[in-house]
Amino acid sequence: MKRRFAVTAALAVVCAGVELVAGRGMSPGAVWDVLGGGGDATERHILLQLRLPRMLVALGAGASLAVAGLVLQSALRNPLAGPEVTGVTPGAVLGAVTATALGLAGWESPLAVVLAACVGGCAGAGLLWLLAGRGRGDPAQTAVQGVLVSAVLGGLTAMVLLVEPGELGSVVQWLVGTTEGRVWEHWHLLWPWALVWGAAAWLLAGPLTLLRCGDDIALTAGLAARRARTLALLCAVALTAGAVAAVGALGFVGLLVPHLAVAVHGADLRAGLPGAALLGAVVVCGADAAAQLSSRLLAAGLDADRLTLPVGALTACLGAALLLVVVRRTPSRTF
Repeated sequence: MKRRFAVTAALAVVCAGVELVAGRGMSPGAVWDVLGGGGDATERHILLQLRLPRMLVALGAGASLAVAGLVLQSALRNPLAGPEVTGVTPGAVLGAVTATALGLAGWESPLAVVLAACVGGCAGAGLLWLLAGRGRGDPAQTAVQGVLVSAVLGGLTAMVLLVEPGELGSVVQWLVGTTEGRVWEHWHLLWPWALVWGAAAWLLAGPLTLLRCGDDIALTAGLAARRARTLALLCAVALTAGAVAAVGALGFVGLLVPHLAVAVHGADLRAGLPGAALLGAVVVCGADAAAQLSSRLLAAGLDADRLTLPVGALTACLGAALLLVVVRRTPSRTF
């Protein structure tokens, strides 16, 4: 197990290094010069004020989404449960876009956008819990109602776009997910939030492991299943809201990375949750590095001055393809 954690941590370091040298405006040699204390003022600004916070935000958001996904899948006993099932992701998108359309927030003010996204995400989760309360916390009903709540919130986002068509750029960024333009303020808002709620999720590792086995076994072991599930969902909501507020709605990270974490680190969530955090950081940071490299290649091939491939588009395409492969290879499996 220690070796697996060491390998995963090494992969995270490699992905972080690749992302630092993958962007436009600086050659890899210039990056190493700045890291060694050299470089001119422009190169230092690009690396230290733009690339470094972007890399850290990608790591933190990936870790948060992966842990949130594993918590949700364990609490709801649904292998297809992701952060979207709580209504947090579309709620955060709606909150950020609405605040931007009303002029209350803008991309030049990360704090205002983050606060608006968190309020929207918590409102989406609150709406789900109001509906799920009637089902007494039944996991299957909660998952279905979460899909319905997410659809309603997505429709409201579309209505905001119709009222304020000038906010199309904001809508696309939040719906797809991107790390473009992330600065130190985003990181300073993200890491304390992710650390606190990630630690809270880890403290619930024992109850979550019992919930994965079913409520009957959990009750036999003396666990108050409904209370433990509520606390777990609160952690998942908070982690998702923080990540979405920072980078938007990255698709499939919270759905597929937890399965990989369980396969690599085992079903004991005391190891699975930290493993999921590392793997989520690797996936998002690696995808962001690949997106930047692809953007450079596409811009050169199409002779375009500026072409940006959002990391969310890459994770969505690769995640969907991977999910289709898994379903086709295990057609008899019940999801």
